[in-house]
Amino acid sequence: MLEGKNIILGVTGGIAAYKALELTRLLKKEGACVWPVMTDAATKFIGPLSLATLAGNPVYTDIFTQDRASIDHIELADRADLLAVVPATANLIGKVASGIADNLLTTVIMASPAPVLIAPAMNHRMYANPVVRANIEKLEELGYLFVGPERGELACGWEGEGRLAKIEDVMDAVKAALSPKDLEGEKVLVTAGATREPIDPVRFISNASSGKMGYALARAARRRGAEVVLVSGPVHLADPPGVTVKRVESSAEMRDEVLIHYPQSTVVMMAAAVSDFRPVLRRTGKIKKGTEPLALELERTPDILMEMGRNKDERFLVGFALETEDLVGNATEKLREKNLDIIVANGPEAIDSDTSRVTLIDRGGGVENLSPMDKEEIAERLLDKVVSMKKAG
Repeated sequence: MLEGKNIILGVTGGIAAYKALELTRLLKKEGACVWPVMTDAATKFIGPLSLATLAGNPVYTDIFTQDRASIDHIELADRADLLAVVPATANLIGKVASGIADNLLTTVIMASPAPVLIAPAMNHRMYANPVVRANIEKLEELGYLFVGPERGELACGWEGEGRLAKIEDVMDAVKAALSPKDLEGEKVLVTAGATREPIDPVRFISNASSGKMGYALARAARRRGAEVVLVSGPVHLADPPGVTVKRVESSAEMRDEVLIHYPQSTVVMMAAAVSDFRPVLRRTGKIKKGTEPLALELERTPDILMEMGRNKDERFLVGFALETEDLVGNATEKLREKNLDIIVANGPEAIDSDTSRVTLIDRGGGVENLSPMDKEEIAERLLDKVVSMKKAG
């Protein structure tokens, strides 16, 4: 989604300036064109050559050093799809809030109609200063976007709120700033991950689902303006920013949590790999290893998606199907049986992978085979289809 986007990356003078190098690498990896603008203080922390090498573009530092007929700050301002200031000092925030344009970066910000994303980073006492807080609140009221800071260990040796947001959170905020807000007003419920069905206190039945697809959907829906609740089985993934996360273990817990949020949801995407079976009897003590074979009696778990389909009303319902044979035929049957609007079909190779090849099948009989792509992109393509079908009615 960042392919071909022109992002002006402002870097100000703080110890976190070095993290702009990693951000630049990630932006370039996703296809963005990065145009770095550094304040004089920033050049004392990282070298412009390093940033220019990663960006593949020259670094702009001084409003007065021009050997061309064009005017740098106007050219950059006109070029921008987004201005991101990472890190942003209290000084930069104060200048922008006061309308001061006394260096190249503040001048570009004042001259551009593009959205501005600010990632503050400073000492915790500076961040708590009433003047700094008032400046941030003023900019937020004017439509400026902020990400972070977070609480953590600071360069000064103290611990508190003021640490630059994680670069993955900054990346998510960049995408959010450039995303269409076509899901505003929607309440989206997403499930993700595997469930665990206990055998005894230390053993369980589960599967290899990583939760990556569901988490990608939750992030993408939030970026597009939705209010999102994510019901997640056990995963090793960070909570998506701005998303309400509810953690569960078993299929019974997932059903209970989903049904709490289902009544107020308008779009539901069931990406979790819920166990189909569970032990009839859970042992209260650990099963000891013996010489005789052990047999487990299993029973079916409740079909959460089927239950939701029976009580669908006006909700938009998306399911997922993992098939090892007759992918389209079996998935289409599930779509009809469970009263879905879309079903996302894929093979077992999608489990715990960053990329996947999926087929989108809709209630009208449409079948769309997507080429292999990462799950972030699949999430965007699926939401495009959800928005399109909801508009069509």
